[in-house]
Amino acid sequence: MLRTEYITTVAELMAVHETARPDRIAFIDDDRTVTYGGLARTTARLAGHLQQLGVERGDRVLLYLNNRVEVAESYLAIPRAGAVAVCANPQAAPAEVAHILSDSGSRIVITDHEHLPVVRELAAGTDLLSVIVVGGASADGEIDYADLVGAEAPQPPRDCLGLDDVAWMLYTSGTTGRPKGVYLTQRGCFWVVAACWAPIAGLGPDDVVLSALPLFHSYALVLCVLGVFAVGASERILPRFSVSDTASRFSGGPEGDVTVFPGVPTMFHYLLDRVGDQGFDAPALRVCMSAGAILQASVNEKFEAAFGVPLLDGYGITETSTMVTMNWPTGSRVMGSCGLPLPGLTVRLVDPVTAADVGPEQEGELWVQGPNVTPGYHDLPDATAAVLVDGWYRTGDLGRRDANGYLRISGRTKELIIRGGENIYPAEVEEALAGAEGVQDVAVVGVPHQHLGEVPVAFVVPTGPGPLDHAAVLASVRERLSSFKVPHRLVECRTIPRTGSGKILRFQLQQQLDA
Repeated sequence: MLRTEYITTVAELMAVHETARPDRIAFIDDDRTVTYGGLARTTARLAGHLQQLGVERGDRVLLYLNNRVEVAESYLAIPRAGAVAVCANPQAAPAEVAHILSDSGSRIVITDHEHLPVVRELAAGTDLLSVIVVGGASADGEIDYADLVGAEAPQPPRDCLGLDDVAWMLYTSGTTGRPKGVYLTQRGCFWVVAACWAPIAGLGPDDVVLSALPLFHSYALVLCVLGVFAVGASERILPRFSVSDTASRFSGGPEGDVTVFPGVPTMFHYLLDRVGDQGFDAPALRVCMSAGAILQASVNEKFEAAFGVPLLDGYGITETSTMVTMNWPTGSRVMGSCGLPLPGLTVRLVDPVTAADVGPEQEGELWVQGPNVTPGYHDLPDATAAVLVDGWYRTGDLGRRDANGYLRISGRTKELIIRGGENIYPAEVEEALAGAEGVQDVAVVGVPHQHLGEVPVAFVVPTGPGPLDHAAVLASVRERLSSFKVPHRLVECRTIPRTGSGKILRFQLQQQLDA
């Protein structure tokens, strides 16, 4: 059943929680705790101060910091100022952050001390209004985040964004390798809460969520920030995933015993590997959810047997405000599938060439229509027009549907590599490799990996007859890309197979690895 009470604005939900549960913990990490009453005050203050600093309606504010309470708080405060919250991967290479900063046109950056040197370098020569630092400002012109949320603002928050106005913008790579800003609205994101997380996963005000998901991802934004906030639950935010730290957090915290644990397949695989035989103390845990990559049926079955709770797998992408399909904890389930379409969402599988609908067990491209679909990409009208056609979002993902409607993702027309839940596009890695010394030509393919799902492997044509310095080439790539995008290994070859039009025949390279 669609929980329509959650399809509203941040400001309206904030007012509800401030009255209904002011002392309930909203978000907590190792350094800070904020209740719902406190969240109403701090988000209003931060919004008002952003307005005083010159942030206008529709301006972008960039978040570039590690997982912590302040990320969740800022995600909620920035729309209250009528602005758009943009989030960068805190592990991204400086060049990637520079692109996001420039492309988004962000007026203010909120960062922490770990990332402050990069921000200072990137801010030189820009028209940034301010740099806000979590943990205390240490240079002229920088502002202490704590001062903003700790003091009344000179003006109240605008609270002016409508349901269909852009409130968040997350960056995802495109087939050209250039990250694109994906517009997300309050209607789209809270609709996913109302159609998926509340009715299917049962997320409610009595839940305690443990999250190690990176908060710059749409999955974490919509579930671990907006979902938790919308229903009035509590959440313990971890700085990153580690088996030992995660396993130790399931009971005994001030927020209460954990009832919900969302993750990506890699997390569940490692939990099984490291603590599956011994188990761990999770007295209140009732459900786990997986998204971001394909969850193998064997991992799903072993995890449920070992930990005694359902592990619900789903499929979604940033452009659909995350979720498209989900397995339900009740009724029949098909292990290895990513479930059924969310109630109220229309899904088609079509022949990529003819656009005709395909039948059960036939492979087709997945098209989606619903209130959670993005309005488009930031400043990319052609890219938007290419994927939004006649009200349908063309995902570029290939899948099959059984006679009962359960979906399995079988491939990707966009050649996306998913490494442990992180998206990697071959063109982006190829561009970085092409700039390395000794590389004449290159192609990148995804290959299966037992723990991570897939990893990138690069085929490289050296420039000369001498040996290629693999370590130097990979070091060069690390300077330009996030660590998860660096190829797992290099394979030297004489030529890269291509079509007459120059497109790489990646399947031929993959066949070489399989031989």
